[in-house]
Amino acid sequence: MNAPVVIAVAITGSVPRKSDNPALPVTVAEQIASTQEAYEAGATLAHIHVRNDDETPSSDPDRFAAVQEGLRRHCPGMIVQFSTGGRGRDPASRGLSLQHRPDMASLSTGSVNFPSIVYENHATLVTDLAGQMKRFGVRPEIEIFDLSHLHGALRLVEAGLIDARPHVQFVKGVKNAMPADPHLLDLLLGEMRRLLPEATWTAAGIGRHQAEVMDWALARGADAVRTGLEDNIRITRERLASGNAELVALAAETVRRHGRRVATPAEARSILGLTRA
Repeated sequence: MNAPVVIAVAITGSVPRKSDNPALPVTVAEQIASTQEAYEAGATLAHIHVRNDDETPSSDPDRFAAVQEGLRRHCPGMIVQFSTGGRGRDPASRGLSLQHRPDMASLSTGSVNFPSIVYENHATLVTDLAGQMKRFGVRPEIEIFDLSHLHGALRLVEAGLIDARPHVQFVKGVKNAMPADPHLLDLLLGEMRRLLPEATWTAAGIGRHQAEVMDWALARGADAVRTGLEDNIRITRERLASGNAELVALAAETVRRHGRRVATPAEARSILGLTRA
């Protein structure tokens, strides 16, 4: 089985700081450069958060637009995915960047406990974000932190806010949320295939769980894998990652070890149902 696999790179996130890993890209210029290196290592989807100058999470649509412009210029064909995630961001501002029409955006369909906060996604906010994505032609990636979130995605399909072939990401290993456990992944996959049989999917492992979750996903035929400094700042317990590109290179090795190959940008767009470049 030599089917292509999309490698997604989550370059920054909202939690790590340069004090945790100096390679973390924070400024717009750093984010563009780090993503270009990851692209050259095999990544074909960039998951983007932006930061304020003090490294706190930002919803500034101009910063999102500037990163997107740089990626369009330096990473031809790469899928640009904006985060609408809520950690440290005003709910009313989380969809402001969608006006810039990225290829994709993350969409969480329910709330969940995180280590220090409740990641709150009220039903009206979820439907509002989904409606904005539909209006601007942005394809959602459904972030699944709990089994019930799959049913939230189905409700969006039934309401006509998303199509019947969403891209689904299972997030594993967040403290107080879903543990990194292959049995739980099997349960979630079974429910996804029952509710959303046309969906494509991936799984993200947080921190030390990144590599094992990637293995579990590929062994189960995942359409994509995810890596990057947002989720994991280390190569080993003793050594920090030198940058997003090193993590992407390791993901590409894992893809090949499972008898698959890394998707080209054109293949990634086809796999995820994207028609515009």
